[in-house]
Order: sequence, then C-alpha cells, then structure tokens
Amino acid sequence: MVLHTSPYSSVFLRCLSSLSWGFIFPCYWLLDRLLASCVATSLEKRRRSQDPCSFVTLYVLVSTPLYLLLLLASLPFALLGFLLWAPLQAARHPYLYTHRCPDKHQAEQGGVASLANWRPQGRSFCFGSSNACLLPDSLARFNNLSETQRRAREVGKRIRNGASRPQIKIYIDSPTNTSISATSFSSLVTGFRRTSSLGQRPDNTVEAETEPLTACPIHTAGDQVSADCPVHVAGGENTPECPLHTAGAQNSSDCPGHTTGAQNSPDCPMHTSGVQISISAPEPDPPEAGTGNHQREGDAESLTGGVPSNNTLSHRTSVFKKHTGRKRRQGDDGFDHEISAFFPANLDFLCLQEVFDHRATSRLRRQLHHYFPYILSDVGRYAWKGCCSRFKFLNSGVMLASRYPILDAHYECYHNGRGEDALAAKGALFVKVQVGTSHQEQRVVGYLTCTHLHAIEGDAAVRCEQLDLLLAWGAEFRKMTSRLSEEKGLEDQVAFDVVLGDLNFDNCSSEDKLEQQHALFTHYKDPCRLGPGEDKPWALGTLLDTSRLYDEEVSSPESLQKVMENEEGRKEYLVLPYHKNQCPNQKGRKIPLKGNGRRIDYILYREEVQQDWKVDIEEFSFITQLAGLTDHLSVAMRLAVSTGEEEP
Repeated sequence: MVLHTSPYSSVFLRCLSSLSWGFIFPCYWLLDRLLASCVATSLEKRRRSQDPCSFVTLYVLVSTPLYLLLLLASLPFALLGFLLWAPLQAARHPYLYTHRCPDKHQAEQGGVASLANWRPQGRSFCFGSSNACLLPDSLARFNNLSETQRRAREVGKRIRNGASRPQIKIYIDSPTNTSISATSFSSLVTGFRRTSSLGQRPDNTVEAETEPLTACPIHTAGDQVSADCPVHVAGGENTPECPLHTAGAQNSSDCPGHTTGAQNSPDCPMHTSGVQISISAPEPDPPEAGTGNHQREGDAESLTGGVPSNNTLSHRTSVFKKHTGRKRRQGDDGFDHEISAFFPANLDFLCLQEVFDHRATSRLRRQLHHYFPYILSDVGRYAWKGCCSRFKFLNSGVMLASRYPILDAHYECYHNGRGEDALAAKGALFVKVQVGTSHQEQRVVGYLTCTHLHAIEGDAAVRCEQLDLLLAWGAEFRKMTSRLSEEKGLEDQVAFDVVLGDLNFDNCSSEDKLEQQHALFTHYKDPCRLGPGEDKPWALGTLLDTSRLYDEEVSSPESLQKVMENEEGRKEYLVLPYHKNQCPNQKGRKIPLKGNGRRIDYILYREEVQQDWKVDIEEFSFITQLAGLTDHLSVAMRLAVSTGEEEP
C-alpha cells in the first residue's frame, strides 16, 4: 500500500486545485467573518459588559455591511473556483502523509522512536486522544470558542511541549493513597526548581536550587507528623537509594533537603523508606532515514516564545499508587490513573478530532512536527466522491501523529450521516505502524483506528451502525495488510490494536444504552468501564460545559485540574449524564444521574493480539492541558507489551 504524500497524483492537478481554492478563499473568509461577527462568545460578552465605552458595537455596525458588500463582490469568482474545485475531488487522495526528518534538537527530546531489536520484556507505548474543535471560526463560536487559527497553533505547542518533557514519577507505597488524582510533586518537595513544560524546552536533567529547605513542605512548624503523611514514613531510615545523593557522598549545599553540614534526618522528604522516585528523560536515538515525504515546514515562531501567561505552568510530576510488589486491594485496577495538567511524557501516538479548517490544520501540523516525525492529516473526502451521497463541505476532521514509522493507512467514510453531521465526511482512519524488529528479522507492528462518530443526540441506531462498519473495516484492513507482509516471506508480529476517538456517547446515560451494549466492547477493552451503564469510580467525563469555558476557575490547565479533582467542581463544569424519563427539578432541568460526567472520548485496546504475548495497561490519564482551547478533556493511556518470554 502506497502512502499519499500529496493530495493529487500529478503536478497539474495540484496547481489546478490551488488555483480554484484561490478563487474560493476570499468568499469563504468573508462569509466566515460575517457569521462570526454575529455570534459572540461568553468571554467577548463579559468584556463588553465590563467596558461600556468599548468600540465593539461600533466595529460590528461598520464591519458587517462591509463584509456583506465584499462577499457579494467575491461571489462570481467563488462560483468559478467551485466549478473547477468540485470535479477535482474525484481524483483527490483521502489523506495527506507528511514525514519530517528529525533535527538534532528533536532527536535529543525523544521525538525519534527506536526500531531496535524487540526484546522479550517488550516496551510500553503511550496513546493520546483529543477533540480539538478546530472548526471554521463562525462554527466554533457555537461551542463558545473563537480564534481558530490561534488555538490551532497553541494546541500544537502545548501538546509537543507536554510530551517532550522528562518523565518523572514518584511512587508512594501507602495504604491511604487511594485518590483518583495524582498529588503534585511541587506540593511535596519545594526545593526543586520547577521546570515549565510550556514556557521553555524541558531539560534532560532535574536541577536543584541552592537554597536549602529548613522545614517539611507538608507540615508547618509545631505540627505533629501524621501517619498519613506521604513524606514522613514511620520508621524510615536513610538509604543509599536517595535520588540526590550517591552512596557514601556527603551532603552538598546543592541538596534541597539538607542544610550545609547537617546530617541526614528523618525529616528529609527525600529519605523515606516508602518513597521511590523515577526520573527518565526521552533518550536520544540515532536518526533513521525516513521513507516518505521529507517535508520541512517553516515555523515563524520560536519553540519557546509567544506562550500566553496562563500557559506557563509549573512542572508537576505525578504521585501514583505503586501496585508492583504489593497485594491488590479490592477495587484496585492494578494500574495508575490520574488527572494531569500535562500530556504524558514520551507520547507515541496522538489522535485528534474536529481538525476541519484547512489553515488551522497546517498550523497545527507545523507545531506537531517538532515532536512527531510522521503525521496523517486532511483525512476524508470532499464534494460527492465515494460514499458521499450528500455534498461534503468538510473532511473527517481526524488527524494522526506518530513517533513510529507509518507502514499503511486506509480511510473509510460513514455513509449514514444525518442532519448537519452529513455535511462532514466523518469516518474511520486505519493505520499500521512499525514499532520494532524481532531477532528473526520480523517486523513488530501495531494497529491504530481513529474515528469520530455521529454527534446528534437520539440517533443511537446511526452510531451503532457506524460501530458495526468500524469493526468490519478494521478486520478487513488487518487482513489486507497482513497478506502484504506474507508475500515477503515473513509474518508480522502484532504488538497492539487500539481504537481512539470521540464516539459521542457515554457509558452512564440511559439514552445511550444501545451503544453501551455494542459488540465493540467485547472485542476491545475500555479501561474506564466496569460494564454497560457503569464506569469505574475514578473515571471522569470528558465533555465540558461550553457556557463556562472562560470562568477563572478553569481558565488554565492547572486550575482546571484542581476543579476536576473536586466532586463538586466536576458537577459544576462537566456535562452530566441524564435519564430520558427523569422528572425535572424545580428549575425545570433534568436531575443528573450519578457519575463524573459524560465520557465520550475513548481509548480502547485488545487484550489478545498475538499468541503468548501480554498486553497490560500501565496508566490512564485525564488531561487538562488544553484548557481554554477546546470543550473536551483529553485522554491518554500507556500500554506495556511483552512477549511473555524470559530475557536471554
């Protein structure tokens, strides 16, 4: 299977398409601005109310007639461009594959994945999914979002800076640590210099401030040490495993936990018997020659500059429950789960939805290419091509970014869209990636399915039919790509099979009961789900209340994280599941069901993809890093894949 590195197979068609879009764009832009001027976001309304002397009203009164006049003048050119553009879509490829060879800095930050020999203990792979809501500005405003071009650039910056930071975990083996969210490392140890994951490039080392600590960061003077304190472990002795001191080394003035000349004491937050700290930065791998479109897209902005003040966040590390080496308690999933202000470090695969706007797609792709070498974008069809019984104004909106080489890709369009959803070519993108090579020179591969289902409420039958198609198409794609490998005489070893995307139904609402019982959940496992209609207690909804996106309490990733850690905050800022037969309350609103919100963004995986291989989930995260940029929470999952054999 050939990866399409250009929208068209010939230079002539590409030039003709660019010419036609040049005629259409002025009319498209003017229409978008005209509609956008009529729909204000809640933030814009608030600013107008706070500044009665603003000239916004005057600007609207002047700009609206001007936009309308220019729109009418551009219509003849747009019609000519449309007559050229629409027939060309029959020859257009269903996606654009871009490969940017990593530069030196990207290799140092771990943007290059290694394809070295696959070892029996295997590897772990991290998957992320997010609905970016990058619609044309006028349409995004109906979701209370604006400035699509700026948001596209900022989404890319936040994702790549979060994923390229060093991976730091602090495991506290405490029977009282049962919170569904991770405690901030900065609240435990204030002696570390807190590295901004968004305002600057992350370093591969963790530096310590020279200013010493004289008190426990948890207990103030005079407080008694509690047995629940994660820093003061009862009976903890100083050990040579201290991450700041090598064995036999004397206390240094650089140590954040000891003053100069002081002896190690139980008061030191670094010396405890129950705390284990793991710090790992992305390891640089030698660049590999890519086979694809070597496309170096320019970026006018610096990697480190131009980040708004509410995006300069402190580097927060995670405190997880350590499940290795202890008995699993009742209700313990055996893997870490958290609410994080950052995308996971060393993110390997990212699936985005609602990346519809063409210019926003280019801006987002340029940012993501600083971390992900391989990207599939502009996925879908336009006009009447293929499955499009209705004219498609928008593509599928799906984008996939990968640190591992993409071997094959295939797109299928759902044919049963209704209403406004039928105007977009929603479908499923199937991708095969290579993640390693076995000792027998067999390729170790993984399968990814990225999708965005029908969104209109009450159309459960439409979504179920789309899920049926997804399963059938996925099976056919795996069969077709495996035949290609068999022709070469070597059978591929499959490491994982993962489905990512916005499925537009949750696991708690009674109105979504039909989707909750679909066969998809017998083929793939949902780590957040106990069964149809019941999520695990720590699972969160991913759909935010659009009317409150600009409240100060949720204006930044860290503030949104704190709100999501609080049950009352979740009820206030998440869209909650409802029962169709529920009686309304005194205000006429339906009383929400129990649960932590509508979870419509999923990452599912197959537990058995290769005979005798083991696939275990290591962690699952709900991510607030895109606060203020979209109306969804992002989700991420890390899988550990091993052969089940012993290391030779």
